[in-house]
Amino acid sequence: MSIKLQDVTYVYMSKTPYEKTAIKRINLEIKRGEFVAIIGHTGSGKSTLVQHLNGLLKPTSGTVSIDGQNIHSKGPAAGQAKRSVGMVFQYPEHQLFEETVYEDISFGPRNLGIPEEEIDERVKKALSFVGLDFDKFAKRTPFQLSGGQMRRVAIAGVVALEPQYLILDEPSAGLDPRGRDEIFSQIINLSQATGITVVLVSHNMEDVARMASRLLVMKDGEISLDGSPKDIFSDCQAELQEAGVDVPPLTILMNKFRQHGLPVDATAITMDVAADSVYNAVRRG
Repeated sequence: MSIKLQDVTYVYMSKTPYEKTAIKRINLEIKRGEFVAIIGHTGSGKSTLVQHLNGLLKPTSGTVSIDGQNIHSKGPAAGQAKRSVGMVFQYPEHQLFEETVYEDISFGPRNLGIPEEEIDERVKKALSFVGLDFDKFAKRTPFQLSGGQMRRVAIAGVVALEPQYLILDEPSAGLDPRGRDEIFSQIINLSQATGITVVLVSHNMEDVARMASRLLVMKDGEISLDGSPKDIFSDCQAELQEAGVDVPPLTILMNKFRQHGLPVDATAITMDVAADSVYNAVRRG
């Protein structure tokens, strides 16, 4: 079970003077349960790519299938396949529109014809997943919440749909460090608790290194690197720089230690592992 793209190319404003090929010849399979991060310079094709994963964009050429179903074919099966993918856009609070938090989160499930008793449970579960108390927030207007709370309500609205695949396009954009950490903590909890597939577009290399099990690097509309964050950050620094992507500061620091003779693990991509490596290297020295 997976999302599969075969030879997917997308051209904006085709056959006009402003024609631009945003992604080209993308062959990609994202399997159930993966946590995939996508990074790349602005304009590299990241957002265009993820908007193909649930049919928001139709390829100029190539095919997109979800669990074996071509999502641009006719019939109810294609619609059902697309509904298995939930999308959280950049600044998702702009998606909020109902008068209360409860109504906003319940809108999607209700539109799918889910029974009211189940909708109530889904709203409670979704609010719990994003760390908001049902009794405190359900009847409040979303437009009087903080930016971070609005972001969580928007994510809860997608979670309530119970998608098999969750696509997040820069979900922490514009948040302060505390708000960003809270959002990502809930995303990690959701992934671990449900086994949902997560595809995350992000500019923050530390978050990517900490959360993702697989990393895609976009360059000029193509996937230039595909592998584990540990392998890519430690072995492909020149390629990352060519793609206009910064190497995580922790990787730079560990390499500096090695250059000065401290035998640390330069492949460490989380603070805990790096700290242990430095401590052990100092003790051995």
